[in-house]
Amino acid sequence: MASGGIARGRLAEERKSWRKSHPHGFVAKPETLPDGSVNLMVWKCVIPGKEGTDWEGGYFPLALHFPEDYPSSPPVCKFPAGFFHVNVYPTGAVCLSILSSAWKASITVRQILIGIQDLLDNPNPASAAQDICFRLYKKVGIRFAVCGWMLCLCRTKLCVHEGMMTRRSS
Repeated sequence: MASGGIARGRLAEERKSWRKSHPHGFVAKPETLPDGSVNLMVWKCVIPGKEGTDWEGGYFPLALHFPEDYPSSPPVCKFPAGFFHVNVYPTGAVCLSILSSAWKASITVRQILIGIQDLLDNPNPASAAQDICFRLYKKVGIRFAVCGWMLCLCRTKLCVHEGMMTRRSS
């Protein structure tokens, strides 16, 4: 079986497993192409903010781009460009050890998404991807997460005014 076939076979199994059981609030599904076919190599996902954190109540879109040699190589995971977090590059690409140096072929989509959800509230400043976020984190600590979350909300017609979230008029 060619490597692309191995990747697609593994992703088809992951999709089947996800559809049977997945963590509450998470969404993960292969991209649907204009002709109605499914592209198993790109998944559209949503990560909910973890309860009890500053991210609670938020839903954060993420795309997983799987390489042809998956699962030998990890997917590229991207939030929308401009996502404000210490471990997310300005392009939206997530900087997380399980997506690079600690990658193992046994890591599943479920584990990736839960790992990224955990990263939101537990940033790794030793692996900073955005300088401004890193400087803010070093200055005020974890409270930067609230700022990042609120910046994300502004893109969805919610805004921050004097530290309070308010719905922006259209």
